[in-house]
Amino acid sequence: MTDEAYMQRALELARLGEGAVNPNPIVGAVVVKDGVVVGEGYHAVFGGPHGEAAALEAAGEAAGGATLYVSLEPCNHHGKTPPCTDRVLASGITRIVVATRDPNPRVAGGGIERLREAGLEVVTGVLEPEAIRANEIYLHFVRTARPFVTLKLAVSLDGRIATRDRDSQWLTGEASRTEVHRLRRRNAAVLVGVGTVLDDDPRLTVRHVKGKNPLRVVLDRSGELPLTAAVLDGTARTILVVSTIDPQREEAIRARGAEVWRLPAETGQVDLDRLMERLASREIDSVLLEGGGETAASFLEAGWVNKVHWFIAPLLLGGRNAVPAIAGEGAASVAEGIRLVDTDVRRIGEDILVTGYVGRRFR
Repeated sequence: MTDEAYMQRALELARLGEGAVNPNPIVGAVVVKDGVVVGEGYHAVFGGPHGEAAALEAAGEAAGGATLYVSLEPCNHHGKTPPCTDRVLASGITRIVVATRDPNPRVAGGGIERLREAGLEVVTGVLEPEAIRANEIYLHFVRTARPFVTLKLAVSLDGRIATRDRDSQWLTGEASRTEVHRLRRRNAAVLVGVGTVLDDDPRLTVRHVKGKNPLRVVLDRSGELPLTAAVLDGTARTILVVSTIDPQREEAIRARGAEVWRLPAETGQVDLDRLMERLASREIDSVLLEGGGETAASFLEAGWVNKVHWFIAPLLLGGRNAVPAIAGEGAASVAEGIRLVDTDVRRIGEDILVTGYVGRRFR
């Protein structure tokens, strides 16, 4: 097998840690000796052994003289675990293949350089684009100190997210809904506007797949959230973001276990810059934006959306009063529209999923 094939396996292992290690990176590793895999591992839980350490533990004495394939540069600093470079050097590994460097200032080439200085053969850049994509949340958070935002929308073929009577359950099929739960598992927080809560009363938890629940964030400028809302059921942490709220309602919401954040309003909306700054300060590295149309528009217009997952159902709703996927002012011309790049299109059951990255923003 080639370096690329073993690295592909390391990336597969890394993805097993999605949603369990935030704000740390996902890391997978494979130990190969004489063409045989003698150890595998991945970063499985925040604060637990990193992928390299797990793989070397599995390999045991067989690691001596072997090659280690790892999806991200080994750390060279003390954190919740000892430096992975120490573990690599102690194992007897003689060659290491790294997919991509870690831009974290505490790592940033230091791990690779230390291993080279110790006499190991170090190869870098194997399947680097795939490794960067796999760790896009971590890499964005380290470089910008702001959460990576993914906009998820489920729409009819004619671009509606609800009928004229605001009925939206269910536009897409079971397979698409399961995929949404995978997205929730991958992200540290899920965010909606209070209109979505009033219309659909979603739980915003992970149920169709195994994984921990994300933080639930509800934008509610004037504190309209019903005390009976499912997001106050105590199954996951919830933050209500307001500009103004009746003190008694605030006390009642806090009594249900939710936090209430007061942030200033800009042009009638909660200040998103302040919100993202505060989420980042809590080490929330990623946000899954689930709607509705006005909330989606506000994040797009403010330039906060990094990635889009657009689920399209083979369904026509029609109606001039049906709810559009993206509300707000929108683009004044085609040239000012938001252009997605690096797009991918695939079938999920009877639905179509379009995934892409925001390349242009509304002017």
